[in-house]
Amino acid sequence: MADSTPRARGGEKTRQVIVETALRLFKERGYEATTMRVIAAEAGVSVGNAYYYFSSKEQLIQAYYDQAQSEHEAACADLLARERAFAVRLRGVLRAWVEVSEPYHEFAVKFFKHASEPDNPLSPFSGESTPAREAAIRVYREVVEGSRDHKIDAELRVELPELLWLSWLGVVLFWVHDGSPGCERTYRLIDVMVPLVDRLVGLSHVPGLRGVTKDFLTAVRELRA
Repeated sequence: MADSTPRARGGEKTRQVIVETALRLFKERGYEATTMRVIAAEAGVSVGNAYYYFSSKEQLIQAYYDQAQSEHEAACADLLARERAFAVRLRGVLRAWVEVSEPYHEFAVKFFKHASEPDNPLSPFSGESTPAREAAIRVYREVVEGSRDHKIDAELRVELPELLWLSWLGVVLFWVHDGSPGCERTYRLIDVMVPLVDRLVGLSHVPGLRGVTKDFLTAVRELRA
């Protein structure tokens, strides 16, 4: 049961202030130039207190991942409860992510080079990013499981949420480098990509194409291993 005492609420408030301060400083000064000491000073807490909540700057980025994921889930909730067409659900989820991430666009551009390093804890594939990664995949699992307009191949249905998450990473990469007003090029990418994915998913159960689907899934599993 969650602790709701004044002390616990105060601790959560302090934690949130540290996160918000860190994100602001990362945007203003850059990730490398922002130290935990500077974050603590700007947040109005001691360095020791800052380290009590976050042992490193990387943990602060993980907090950003978690916060952004929660905002994305909230933005998708109504759509996923209302719509049953696969393409509408997928398009809505992807567009919702761009919308909630817009305030962090400049910040993401600055720290993305760290997240793209294979051994960096900020990588979406790292062990440290597991909670945020699994939460994101759950959203795409909900997209698949709540769809009612396609008969999806059984094996593909199991793998599809992770494949959609990987496709989303491609959208993220495009978004990071998108300098168009309001990231309109990213929205166009989504609008072009989703019908193609929808068509492929819809064809996955067609007898003449099931063999291709199975070959593709075998290749995916081999790459994963």
